Amino acid sequence: MIKRNLSKIIISSVIILLPILAGLLLWDKLPEEVPTHFGPDGTADGWSSKPFAVFFMPLFILAVHLICVFATSLDPKHKNITNKPFGLVLWICPVLSVLTSALMYLTALGYMVNVTTIMMLFIGVLFFAIGNYLPKCRQNYTIGIKIPWTLNDEGNWNATHRFAGILWVVCGLVLMACAFFKFAWIVFICTVSVMVIVPIVYSFLYYKKHR
Repeated sequence: MIKRNLSKIIISSVIILLPILAGLLLWDKLPEEVPTHFGPDGTADGWSSKPFAVFFMPLFILAVHLICVFATSLDPKHKNITNKPFGLVLWICPVLSVLTSALMYLTALGYMVNVTTIMMLFIGVLFFAIGNYLPKCRQNYTIGIKIPWTLNDEGNWNATHRFAGILWVVCGLVLMACAFFKFAWIVFICTVSVMVIVPIVYSFLYYKKHR
């Protein structure tokens, strides 16, 4: 899988590191303390040194990216992972790296940016995209809803992922619709809870019915 997607892995890794180049170009304009954490209302409530923000954040995301890529490739059932779900794995971290660094730099330079709204929109789009891919996922140990009932029964896996796909798409749309409201973070907590718990309950009920 790595050999087949090597060029994509290299390109996505380079994109993750682009914020370092942007940070170096903006180095003299950036303050010594850069906001790296934001509260539910989008206000900065945590700061880090300029070198940490410019270098460590993209490098950390790159490490996560490579771990995800190698973990997916080493999956005993990696042949069941098609190009589309693997492509999603490849591009989540690059988009996240560019987006988060852009928000940090813009805020540090004094621009008024609604971080919460932008991140909620991004997460909503991400959930929507994942929801579209979930029904296409075949049994594996890396991507999807990996619980005993789905891993031990292909029928359970397929039914649960069809159901979860619809649920994740709906929750993604809800998040995008509520991203502009002050209570968006409450909606986020509720939707994530629903997206995690409800498919597990569905899978268990399917198991009880078909065992």
